[in-house]
Amino acid sequence: MTRRELRENAFLLLFRAEFHDSDAMKEQLELFEQKMKESDRAYIDGKVSDILEKKTDLDRMIDEVSEGWKTGRMGKVDLTILRLALYEIRYEEDIPYKVAVNEAVELAKRYGTDNSGSFVNGVLHKFETNE
Repeated sequence: MTRRELRENAFLLLFRAEFHDSDAMKEQLELFEQKMKESDRAYIDGKVSDILEKKTDLDRMIDEVSEGWKTGRMGKVDLTILRLALYEIRYEEDIPYKVAVNEAVELAKRYGTDNSGSFVNGVLHKFETNE
């Protein structure tokens, strides 16, 4: 899979995590990753696990910069994309800031509302100036 496909699959699993407890997520992972290569599965599993572990910290960082839209009020698609992108910005040194933002905006346009792309871009832009 390409990096973009890996990222999109990670997003889809993270989105599912919003609606399933950890036991159900194990089953979701198994179903979702049945036909993937082992290397792709390992990458996605690692990324999703790390993001879920850091979810509280990621949400706190998002809350600190978002004005009028705390994580509790955000749509699940937008919030999941923000968590994924912020994780890449803060914890994955091999992913440039602009790539993480661009990919997040593209995911938001594909899966979110008409305003999701600009909303995600606006929130993530604040992390560029805070680095």
